[in-house]
Amino acid sequence: MSDIPETADTSAMAQRRSTEEIERLVEQYRASGLTQIEYCRQTGMVLSTLGRYLRRGSGGEQRLLRVDVEAAPEAGAGFVVVLGNGRRIESGWRFGESELARVIRVAESA
Repeated sequence: MSDIPETADTSAMAQRRSTEEIERLVEQYRASGLTQIEYCRQTGMVLSTLGRYLRRGSGGEQRLLRVDVEAAPEAGAGFVVVLGNGRRIESGWRFGESELARVIRVAESA
């Protein structure tokens, strides 16, 4: 037996978006140039929903990117990373490999 009466009003329940709608929303977000938070504020979308759509769209595929390597920096001079989405990270901090990988993941998903 169901706990919901047959006459229950379900109009307030969330509607599922089709795959096409999700793809369109992800494309609109990526084209907007906004951060996830800014995009969600402007569109009224819940941040966790956008995050789920972005993860779903990634499909776990990995891409190789060609990078240009310049001369090794002087000791303690820091580093500059330019991400595929155009964002740039400059730092004089010294990161271990795992910390740097985490910074890059966060920056690419923002």
